[in-house]
Amino acid sequence: MTADSGLRVALIGYGLSGEVFHASLIAATEGIDVTAVVTADPDRRARVTRRFPHAELLSSPDAIWADPSRFDLVVISSPNRTHIPLAMRAVGAGLPVVVEKPVAATVVEAEALKDAAAARGVPVAVFQNRRWDGDFLTLAGLLDEGRLGSVHRFESRFERWRPEVSKAWKESPDPADAGGVFYDLGSHLIDQALVLFGPVDSVYAELRNVRPGARVDDDAFVALAHRNGTVSHLWASLVAADVGPRVRALGSAGAFVKLGLDGQEALLRARLADGSADARSTPDREWAQLDVGGESRSIPIVEGRYARFYELLAVALVDGGPVPVGIDDAIATLRVIEAAQASDHQRDVIDL
Repeated sequence: MTADSGLRVALIGYGLSGEVFHASLIAATEGIDVTAVVTADPDRRARVTRRFPHAELLSSPDAIWADPSRFDLVVISSPNRTHIPLAMRAVGAGLPVVVEKPVAATVVEAEALKDAAAARGVPVAVFQNRRWDGDFLTLAGLLDEGRLGSVHRFESRFERWRPEVSKAWKESPDPADAGGVFYDLGSHLIDQALVLFGPVDSVYAELRNVRPGARVDDDAFVALAHRNGTVSHLWASLVAADVGPRVRALGSAGAFVKLGLDGQEALLRARLADGSADARSTPDREWAQLDVGGESRSIPIVEGRYARFYELLAVALVDGGPVPVGIDDAIATLRVIEAAQASDHQRDVIDL
């Protein structure tokens, strides 16, 4: 593989994640190209053709494994239950692979993928785009500079207002589907908390079905006791008619508060809708509140950039360096998810 010729990507799945995120971010990254898209849906195939007229349309992933030499990378953006089987096929074919979070429904499945990839010497990357949220990057910078002192409480929320139960696979109660808001949004929240504050010693969680007819959790709270002394309080909800602060960090020297979601997803959706999707564009400047030494002031949020994931991945695949988010990180998140499920079931704190 060489950066000059461009890394040839086979994208499996062209739903929300595949179309809005992966396709947009790959298109915005030099040295990497959407070469083929796997989707059998006629409407989605038409959208692929309009956006990537040079890309090959495949009806089944089997076409990838039939001749893997045509590709340099497989990106799996299909329903959760297909992640591990497809990733195993990619690894077996010797192809580096990007797998959507949470990667698997269980730690055991994710560890099996890790072992298979290690045996073949194949890189596996996990798509955790929200490590490049502007608010996350801003807080990480403040922590590195010691501006907040020792953080004793970290609060983080992904709250939405989706009061109707949809027909999507994420509403399925089958454990193999890894449905529900906690797998979906909670995996982002947990990953960010682990990156910022490190491993956890114990987990307490409350996972609820609030909407009439809901068969999976749609309102979740989890408390993580980090080994460094920080406590993370995390919320994920589809039934929040009014949302709390996106991020709130309280430390011995100050506090950081950010309202509202990072604007990158909304911008990607808007530009895709008007036919000008370009992940190189950035949202309007966002602001947060920083309280230090008894003084409160507004500070600009660092510019977020989801495309950075694929920029770093392209370099890693060409030069042989580490991928931006590895399978071990996904396993760490899944351990917390499983502990949270046990906590909710037992109504008790679970020690890790």
